[in-house]
Amino acid sequence: MQKNSLIDIQPEVKAALDDGKAVVALESTIISHGMPYPQNIQMAKKVESIIRSAGAVPATVAIMEGRIKIGLSDQELEILASSGNVAKVSRRDFPGIIARKQLGATTVATTMYAAHLAGIKVFVTGGIGGVHRGYEETMDISADLEELAKTDVVVVCAGAKAILDLPRTMEYLETKGVPVIGYKTDVLPAFFTAKSDIKLVERADSPEEIAKIIVAKAQLEMRGGLLVVNPIPEEYSLDHEFIDDVIEQAVRAAQEQGVSGKNITPFLLNEITKRTEGKSLEANLELVYNNALVGAQIASALVAELEQQ
Repeated sequence: MQKNSLIDIQPEVKAALDDGKAVVALESTIISHGMPYPQNIQMAKKVESIIRSAGAVPATVAIMEGRIKIGLSDQELEILASSGNVAKVSRRDFPGIIARKQLGATTVATTMYAAHLAGIKVFVTGGIGGVHRGYEETMDISADLEELAKTDVVVVCAGAKAILDLPRTMEYLETKGVPVIGYKTDVLPAFFTAKSDIKLVERADSPEEIAKIIVAKAQLEMRGGLLVVNPIPEEYSLDHEFIDDVIEQAVRAAQEQGVSGKNITPFLLNEITKRTEGKSLEANLELVYNNALVGAQIASALVAELEQQ
């Protein structure tokens, strides 16, 4: 069986890939598990619109009826956004969800894998997973980091989710040799906030500069992904001390209620939304929109750079 025999590529996406045009992959866990309905479907449609307006084709990824869908219809987006039985699918869950023909939303790790199978080079998300707080007791490290270490896809995000241990996440990425490039920033953005105390090694100030780095990495035949960290716009950035205090409260609530594993991230994000009276949700939406724009610009710049090679 060929590795792509389980993939359905939407005609618009397939035509763009065949013609060498810019395509941007999008995850679906942010739709099914990251935001409440109807904000999630509104967000999904706006993100796709932003990508199209920037000259690229969006390709939201999900699992439906035993197939990996690369690009979704409005009806399929609605199903993901409103259904209560959507499985959160990381790499380990892929075979079982496919075999049982369950409805599944892809995480960063599985979206990267699916994008790579389809030949999509650029993927946009909100924030990646990473090393969880309390790692020394739980050994909880997101599969997103391992996928970045071995799957050749460019991931555009607003940094790792602020609920994580950011210094250890960066150490892990360094150990795995994953290039982390700050887009117009010298420090790691911390998801809800534009800045952290963690300095970055690499910075790029234009999509064209990032495209050149992507091509150089390919020429070096370097295995694995490349991470572009794009800060939330300053006007939507939350106060660092305020959001840190809220996160600590949410983490304690998770511990008290025994929440762990793949359920912890949606639990924490929901708790943070409640405790910030919706401010974190607004910030989450705005950073995703900003990432979509920058990701589409990078995908278009990469197409232009490859044409010049």
